[in-house]
Amino acid sequence: MKNLIIAICLSGLSVAGCVPARPTGSTPKQTSEALNAPLKLNGMWELAEIPGARVSLAGLYPDKKPTINFDVNDNKFTGNTSCNSFSGLLVAYGNKITFNKSMAMTKMACKGDGESTFLESLKKVDSYTVNANNTLSLNAGGVEVLRMAKPVR
Repeated sequence: MKNLIIAICLSGLSVAGCVPARPTGSTPKQTSEALNAPLKLNGMWELAEIPGARVSLAGLYPDKKPTINFDVNDNKFTGNTSCNSFSGLLVAYGNKITFNKSMAMTKMACKGDGESTFLESLKKVDSYTVNANNTLSLNAGGVEVLRMAKPVR
């Protein structure tokens, strides 16, 4: 009987040791919010604005606007620059996001500066905000560099 009690206690301790620790200084509510926040990213987003751009969206993307499709559950993103398709891995936690800098991309020749403008901005992104009006602000150093919106179908 004594051996059985010891075995049960050891089993309980080994299972308790497998539970991941929360980040220091966080409460369970904060951790839950940080884990759930990236779920707002899921789905397709279409470029709505490049704040500070000298050329209008219609001038940069006369035929089709760039899009990004996030799959936070699989840590992946795919998209289209309006000319080439791209895909890669992402890490999203809380409002922080990083894109794998070595994304895969098709190599069609593209007119104008639209593709390079979009990709240069995307590679700088380090955080995001999903706003009340269902727009996505992609930020670099606290400054919005791309504004995305859910496409109208």
